[in-house]
Amino acid sequence: MKHVLSAEQYNRESLEQLFELTDDIKKNPTKYAKKLDGKIVAVMFYEPSTRTRMSFQTAILRLGGQYIATENAASNSSGKKGETLQDTVKILQGYADAIVIRHSSDTWPEEAAKIATVPIINGGAGKGEHPTQALLDLYTIREHRKSLDGVKVAILGDLLNGRTIHSLLKLVSLYKNVEVYGLSKECFALPQKYIDMLASRGIQYKKCNNFNDIPKDVDVMYHTRIQSERFEGDFGREEFIINKEILSQFSEHTIVLHPLPRNEEISEDIDNDPRAMYFTQAVNGLYVRMGLFVQAFEDK
Repeated sequence: MKHVLSAEQYNRESLEQLFELTDDIKKNPTKYAKKLDGKIVAVMFYEPSTRTRMSFQTAILRLGGQYIATENAASNSSGKKGETLQDTVKILQGYADAIVIRHSSDTWPEEAAKIATVPIINGGAGKGEHPTQALLDLYTIREHRKSLDGVKVAILGDLLNGRTIHSLLKLVSLYKNVEVYGLSKECFALPQKYIDMLASRGIQYKKCNNFNDIPKDVDVMYHTRIQSERFEGDFGREEFIINKEILSQFSEHTIVLHPLPRNEEISEDIDNDPRAMYFTQAVNGLYVRMGLFVQAFEDK
């Protein structure tokens, strides 16, 4: 696989290949310490990031590679002067062996891939997709639950603009007997195209009005913050907050995930609960992204 552009490019077989590779990297990190020896990766982020950018950079270093980076490309690159992303890609591919980009455009990955001669990895595309986040999310669920068939997932928060949710739904819907529940303010409801996508794969999307509508034995509660940078105006505070009282109503096997950063939607009073796995989830991002780099350069 040369590029990582969308969750749609994966099937069950390719996911299992990546996850098995990630398992091996976690168990035998020294085995992969020189996989990117002599390689340079450009990391170009036009939007703020902590986990995604730094886990990509750490992954490169742990694989023995080097990176060139701009952490605020919207202000500190020629994009500020009007340079198109296409021109930036044409320049960077002359400097680096792969390019990781985050950009506010929903469609930039496809546009970049049309002209790229090196692997392009989508580090986030507007309110469209965030495939590498979804891959690490699914890996975390698999690590906890072992099997992904029959998984029950509740998605909460900003389902309209949450690109991590959009990508995760595309991946989880590849499995059998999946159940998806959605809880959000009406103004942040899941777009119909994702409901239709789930239906086309035999999955009925169940809209919820409150926490009581979510089954108590749900496997995953996946929350997201209100993506205030994606819209104008004030839509108020998050109404559906996972705290100690709420989590106590669910199974001991229910895990809480969040792509982070969080705001008020997940209370700190559950941080020490073993079901709160969002920090483990973030660490898994390093290993999954190491796996993606190994695959990108093996397939090049």
